[in-house]
Amino acid sequence: MARDPQAEAARTAALADLEREIQALVQAGSVAAAATRAVEGYGPELLGYLFAVAKNHDDAEEMFSELCEKLWRNLAAFRWDSSFRTWAYAIARNLVREGWRQGQRQGRVVALSSAPEVAQKVQAIRTTTVAYMRTETKKRLELLRAMLDEDDRTLLVLRVDRRMSWRDIAAVMADARELALGGGDLDKFAAKLRKRFERVKERLRAKLAPEALDDDEPSAP
Repeated sequence: MARDPQAEAARTAALADLEREIQALVQAGSVAAAATRAVEGYGPELLGYLFAVAKNHDDAEEMFSELCEKLWRNLAAFRWDSSFRTWAYAIARNLVREGWRQGQRQGRVVALSSAPEVAQKVQAIRTTTVAYMRTETKKRLELLRAMLDEDDRTLLVLRVDRRMSWRDIAAVMADARELALGGGDLDKFAAKLRKRFERVKERLRAKLAPEALDDDEPSAP
């Protein structure tokens, strides 16, 4: 079933309001409050993304704590060249790629003691979201892990579940080497990802119901 345009518009407006709220808090010098609001607003979907692309649930939970620490520590220096949401996903994806390269994670200690409000929000989101991810979406995640590699899962989650524009997806997924191959052009890389996404959909349709992805892709460019 296609998504309700009014609901989509309301969702887009809510995201824009959240971005403005986070930026206003940073500009006012309330970085801890901004980080707390960011984790509250975006934490559940970021943790959901990590569940979808990390090697296992334990890695996803550890990466989420590390991600929130990085967001808190670097938020004051964030230049707002992109949305906060896009920046957060780029950091999350870098953590995932590091995790796949390094193999077994070593249980890194995450220091949020200087920002107890952020730490409390992180723990609350982990508690509520983890319970949901281990039950309602477990079969879907297992299927995606079996069929797709990390890059393809990231592409699918960002486009279908998170409904990002292709340029934002390119900003999340691009690294220096990939951009160099495209002449440093983010739009060219976005076009490349769009073609890859079509191939991913065809592979999934061969295993799933033909209509499984048709109505869920956003109309955003």
